[in-house]
Amino acid sequence: MRKISKRKVAATIAITAILIGGGGAAAIAYWDAGGTGSGTALTGTVAGIQAVQTSTIGGIAPGSAPQVLSGNFTNSNSGPVWVTSVTAAVSSVAKSGTAPSGTCDSTDYTVSPAPMLVGAEIASGTAKGAWTGATIVFNDKATTNQDACKGATVTITYTVN
Repeated sequence: MRKISKRKVAATIAITAILIGGGGAAAIAYWDAGGTGSGTALTGTVAGIQAVQTSTIGGIAPGSAPQVLSGNFTNSNSGPVWVTSVTAAVSSVAKSGTAPSGTCDSTDYTVSPAPMLVGAEIASGTAKGAWTGATIVFNDKATTNQDACKGATVTITYTVN
C-alpha cells in the first residue's frame, strides 16, 4: 500500500473546505443593469353638480326692485368638486291661465350679473356650499302692455362651471 503524503492530504482538505465553504470565502459576482418601464393609472370622472335655488322670488312687476338669487349645491360625487362660477338665465316663461292674451317671454325679465363667482370646493352631499349675487328684475317696457305677464312662472336655468 502506498503511503499518502502529508502534502497531498493538506491540499485535498483545503480544496474540500473551499468547495463546501467551510474554510474560505466564497466569491460572488453579478452585473449591474439599468432599464426602464412604464405603467398606467386611471383617474375618475365627475358627475354634474346641481345648483339649487334657495331664495324665494315673488311679486316681480314693472317698477319693482330686483330680487336676489341665491342657493347651494347638490354634489352627487363621492368626493369634493371645485366650482368656479354659477350662471343664471331665464330659460322659459309660462303664462298664468288667467292672464290676458298677449306675449310674455324671457325678454320681459333680466338676470344679472352673469356669472356669479364661487371659487370654492364643494363637499359631497346635499345643501353644500353657497352661491349668490345675481338678481332678477322685471323689464318695464314703457311702450308695451305687459299684462300677459301677470301671474307668470319664470324658469331660471343655472349652469355650474
